[in-house]
Amino acid sequence: MILIVLGAIAFLIGFVLSKQPNQQADKVSRLLYIIAPIFIVIGVFTSCFKTIEPGQVGVKTLFGKVDNDVIYSGLNFLNPLVEVTGFDVRTQTYTMSATHEEGTVKGDDAIRILTADGLEVVIDLSVLFNVKSNEAPRILKEIGTDYLDKIVRPISRTAIRDNAVSYDAVALYSSRRDEFQSKIYKTIEASFSKRGLQLQQLLIRNITLPASVKATIESKINAEQDAQKMTFVLQKEKQEAERKRVEAQGIADYQKILSTGLSDKQLQYEAIKAQQAIATSANAKVIIMGSGKNPVIIGGN
Repeated sequence: MILIVLGAIAFLIGFVLSKQPNQQADKVSRLLYIIAPIFIVIGVFTSCFKTIEPGQVGVKTLFGKVDNDVIYSGLNFLNPLVEVTGFDVRTQTYTMSATHEEGTVKGDDAIRILTADGLEVVIDLSVLFNVKSNEAPRILKEIGTDYLDKIVRPISRTAIRDNAVSYDAVALYSSRRDEFQSKIYKTIEASFSKRGLQLQQLLIRNITLPASVKATIESKINAEQDAQKMTFVLQKEKQEAERKRVEAQGIADYQKILSTGLSDKQLQYEAIKAQQAIATSANAKVIIMGSGKNPVIIGGN
């Protein structure tokens, strides 16, 4: 487009110089008559071809009027007077974080909200979204190319604040975190869809509670852990007591059987077996004396 304008200017200057009765001016005008068409031809040729990069779409504008048809990646032949505005349709991530180097906006950009119990909670959030290809012309007409600052950022922060007032700080931090994330996802998704954007994923990266609340939660968790540990110890002691009771009962039953079931002959038989075991030992010499119930054993190395 610039070359076309330069060619037109060169042609106009050449025409003016050609009217001068100066020989030098006549030479310059002839030169400009040669250069001007070259500029115009090159300008028209280069302006007719537009390259759209992968992952992008182009929106055509002619004298301020936006064309509703988009052009896709690749080489496209267009009217040389048409201006093309590119839109990235790949997944984009907008992060709001308290850490200075993590967020899209440098510095502390976390979302500070008031919960139902009046406490201030700090939330780090990442929004994953993309521009809908067929909605790019409408976005250019109604919003412009700075949709991050006009749509993504304010809608996300407002959705967080509007939904957080229904939850206590501790619930957001623990038991109802997934429910809270699901609600703000639906809110942001509906708002994005009306404006030509598609929400892909919402990530609550961190929830920071006031120091006093955090200390209370940690104390509660420690108390619960101690209670669970004590429950485990008591169960173990009960099992040990039951084991000892069963063992004692078995010993008592065994003694009862021995006291009631053994006869003199059985005892004499067991004594003879014991004497035989001693007699066959390699480390002992055995002499058995007596024929009574209590024999005398003499010998041994």
